[in-house]
Amino acid sequence: MASDADSGRWNWRGAARCRTTDAEELFVTGAEQRRVRDFCRACPVRTECLSHALDQRIEFGVWGGMTERERRALLRERPEVTSWARLLSDARAAHYASAADESAARMATAAEETTAAEGLTETG
Repeated sequence: MASDADSGRWNWRGAARCRTTDAEELFVTGAEQRRVRDFCRACPVRTECLSHALDQRIEFGVWGGMTERERRALLRERPEVTSWARLLSDARAAHYASAADESAARMATAAEETTAAEGLTETG
């Protein structure tokens, strides 16, 4: 089986926030899972980590900012999903595209308002 490096795929694990922590800290129970979940929320590869755990049906630990209970519930709610990696990647791309469109629209509106204000100043 080819590794991620051999296939040209990026290995998200190297960018994970938890790569420098003791792995045992991620496999806690009860209220401690909330603390770990909060730690994960600032991770730059949270989406990749979560999709890996969902696609591989990893049962234990906090992955991608979700506890084992939260992941089980999500899997039950969406049994039709065959690739969480694809679904989450597509959702992220759509989110960024939407944010870029909104930003461009705000910039265009601001430019129009500036042009209109300059026109009023010149004629006034």
